[in-house]
Amino acid sequence: MDDVRQVRKDTEGYCIEDLAVGMTASFSKTVTEADIVLFAGISGDTNPVHINQEYAATTMFQGRIAHGMLTVGFISAVLGTKLPGPGCIYMNQSLKFKAPVRAGDTVTARATVTELVPEKRRVVLKTVCTVGETVVVEGEALLMVPSRG
Repeated sequence: MDDVRQVRKDTEGYCIEDLAVGMTASFSKTVTEADIVLFAGISGDTNPVHINQEYAATTMFQGRIAHGMLTVGFISAVLGTKLPGPGCIYMNQSLKFKAPVRAGDTVTARATVTELVPEKRRVVLKTVCTVGETVVVEGEALLMVPSRG
């Protein structure tokens, strides 16, 4: 088994030596009403645009929207579980919020390796969240990854 990806365990992420520019992974989840309410409780962000339909109907969104950081959490899921996966350390994340996410929307978070800095064990990834064809969040992540050396 020469292919490292075939022998990886669910508890092992990629080492810097295993990564290559262009590698990509994704995670998808349908956002539920419960997700939004639970995130409000966990984070303390009870902005009425997220939890009060009457208020949210008067905003530019014309209804309730999910927390932007709830959506960003799906990027964390990709990075922490798939690419680079377990063992990586999040160092930085830039974000641009482009469109709202609502209960019932299926969000796909995708991360793509764009740069490797082997001497520092760093990897840069383009991060994008979409609902269908609509980009809802985009950005760039910097992570530290383990080395076999």
